[in-house]
Amino acid sequence: MGKIHELSNLLANQIAAGEVIERPASVVKELVENAIDAGATQIDVVVENAGQSLIRVVDNGAGIDPEDVPLAFTRHATSKITDRHDLFNIVSLGFRGEALPSIAAIADVTLNTTTDEAPIGVMYHIKGGKQVSATPANGRRGTVISVRDLFYNTPARLKYLKRPQTELSRVTDIMNRLALAYTNIAFTVTADNRTLLKTTGNGNQQQVIAAIYGRDAAQKMLAIAGEDETFNVTGFVSLPELTRGSREYLTVLINGRFIKNFAVSNAIIRGYGSKLMVGRFPMGVLNINTDPLLIDVNVHPQKSEIRLSQEEALAELLVTTIKTRLAAENLIPDALENLYGSQAITAAQPPITQSKSPTQKAPWVTAIEQVVGIPETTTPKPNVEADTATDVMTITNRAQLNSDQVTAFATKYANEGLVPVFDDSPVSEQVAEPNIKYESPMAKPQQESLDVTPARPTGFPTLAYIGQMHGTFLFAQSEDGLFLIDQHAAQERVNYEYYRQVIGDVSADQQRLLVPLTLNFATSDMLKIADHAADLAAIGLHLEAFGPNTMIVREHPTWFEKGQEAATISEMVDWLLRDGHLTVAEFRERTAIMMSCKRAIRANMHLSDQQARTLLETLAQAENPYNCPHGRPVLTQFTLTEMEKMFKRIQDSHEKWETYDTHPY
Repeated sequence: MGKIHELSNLLANQIAAGEVIERPASVVKELVENAIDAGATQIDVVVENAGQSLIRVVDNGAGIDPEDVPLAFTRHATSKITDRHDLFNIVSLGFRGEALPSIAAIADVTLNTTTDEAPIGVMYHIKGGKQVSATPANGRRGTVISVRDLFYNTPARLKYLKRPQTELSRVTDIMNRLALAYTNIAFTVTADNRTLLKTTGNGNQQQVIAAIYGRDAAQKMLAIAGEDETFNVTGFVSLPELTRGSREYLTVLINGRFIKNFAVSNAIIRGYGSKLMVGRFPMGVLNINTDPLLIDVNVHPQKSEIRLSQEEALAELLVTTIKTRLAAENLIPDALENLYGSQAITAAQPPITQSKSPTQKAPWVTAIEQVVGIPETTTPKPNVEADTATDVMTITNRAQLNSDQVTAFATKYANEGLVPVFDDSPVSEQVAEPNIKYESPMAKPQQESLDVTPARPTGFPTLAYIGQMHGTFLFAQSEDGLFLIDQHAAQERVNYEYYRQVIGDVSADQQRLLVPLTLNFATSDMLKIADHAADLAAIGLHLEAFGPNTMIVREHPTWFEKGQEAATISEMVDWLLRDGHLTVAEFRERTAIMMSCKRAIRANMHLSDQQARTLLETLAQAENPYNCPHGRPVLTQFTLTEMEKMFKRIQDSHEKWETYDTHPY
């Protein structure tokens, strides 16, 4: 007897549901796309218990003829295509005829629909793939479909669902993409009597961006437009200053369909060139229109991935369009505000203390301030003179100063931004002050006890600075050869070890804010943040809802860098949204890396000889001076043997140049 048999329609639909309907968000997507295909101009979505208890979609579209309603719940029944030629010229969102039967196979579904042609509509009830009732019903033009008890007859699927807030955020994310794609439709999303999204349907895409991501984000969006023989591109991209920690905030729409395509999103990022920080991604909404014959949407059950013809041409168009648009903008920030933040630049620096403190300015900040050019004070200084051989300003009358004068002298320079580095060697008996090595060309005492050479890691060479190339690389030499140092990577490593210690050693004390900080997030992000409130509280972040798209922060941990509070909080929230969970140690580790990179010397920043020497000396004290926190090398070496080979002073491993030429030179 044969073993092959045909599956029942119910089982086939349940199998199809496993591909098409993964979670409540999939149901919302399929039902709303059907409403859009029906020509609706207003669509209301109501969700209860993150969609597991109820999903209701109400539209004012064309409706379904009464005689077609039972057929609509039959597998592969559709009004979108008729033959194989239509499969390669799809202009609608749905076309397979799988969504309704798949949903009906795993839920309790009620449909109420009315058309202009039929005077009386129909109420259709189907549960678990079996028709329960079909009765006449009155109603306005359009369709109301309610899905209850999702996955009630496939309990194995329920255990794979995430927490309600997570599932609800996925629903909101789907609706956000559809609202951005169809700005002429008024969308409303309500969850448990709470409005999560509301758009006007006036066709203004920037207003939709403001409704989803907040007004501040919308104001930092640039309108773009470009076209070639095949593609037409419009939409909005963010200024380089507005970035997020992942690509999830890029919405790419091809012929009105939200798709995920790495080549396209990568082309958007390439359009920014070097204007983006490493690991940061822009926000944007790109509307790409092309001939339907050039795309194939029938490659994924959820139709979120497509095959795209002439992908390279589209990528080139996107790069050119975005690059041209950004070139027209003045992206130069205010220098003083960029350096000092919103704090007053005349604020006095803290006095010197005898122990390291989280508020103590890192020594390499001095080098940056000197590069920018801090104006010198007119207060009289002790007698100093320049040592032209070493380009170091040294005190000539050090012996004539008593301990109080030395302390006052050091404090004065500290108030000008020149901060000392403390070591653990014994206090000098001659001068009652801590041992200090001044990281400044203006105040370096000659006293031996005040200039202790720092201990170096085993194997790290003693580097003698030579010069700088292109404001990016430093040259140094040792007995072993020539060294080339990446100044950004070097300072990033030094910064990282400083911030790692500062952030790791602080207490859980909070800094209360006189004026609270406000941060804008998309509604889907707001739900995720609320779901991870305990994780944020564990690191001292307490975010309170302050409107539909706004969070308010009244206090923050004391270890936050002054003037960088909002940026630090946004970065940490980005990590949480992207990774879902992070320990306090991971938060602090990533924060140290972030702060070290943002505060490191950039390329094309020219340093004086003393500033470069200071950086090399500080690098030598690092626990790991060989790599930056991201793993890139800090320095490379040309050995003497390699240099001699380059200049043919050594012909091979055993024969010297003198073998071939006895010339005395």
